[in-house]
Amino acid sequence: MKKRNGIVAMGLAIVFALMANVGTALAAAKAAPTSKVNVNTATAEQFAALPGVGPKLGARIVEYRQKAGGSFKSVQELMNVRGIGEKNFAKLQAHLTTGEAAPARPGR
Repeated sequence: MKKRNGIVAMGLAIVFALMANVGTALAAAKAAPTSKVNVNTATAEQFAALPGVGPKLGARIVEYRQKAGGSFKSVQELMNVRGIGEKNFAKLQAHLTTGEAAPARPGR
């Protein structure tokens, strides 16, 4: 009986270890992108990879962009999309760009 309990305990330990690894892998898959996302060209899937944005909100952003003329003048315009308020935008802002090049430095 003791041997059987030991086998069951070992099996449970393996299952829990595997579950922990799956959770870590899922969290890594939802990690924020390493480069900035261009709000004027991003797909719904690219938006969905951002923190606080899922597939529905990503699709809503693309739909809003299309109805608004196809581009955003600034990343702050995302707050016009239903579901993106100040708190959510604060999480997103560092990951976004409108795709404009940085101004050239004098002397270069």
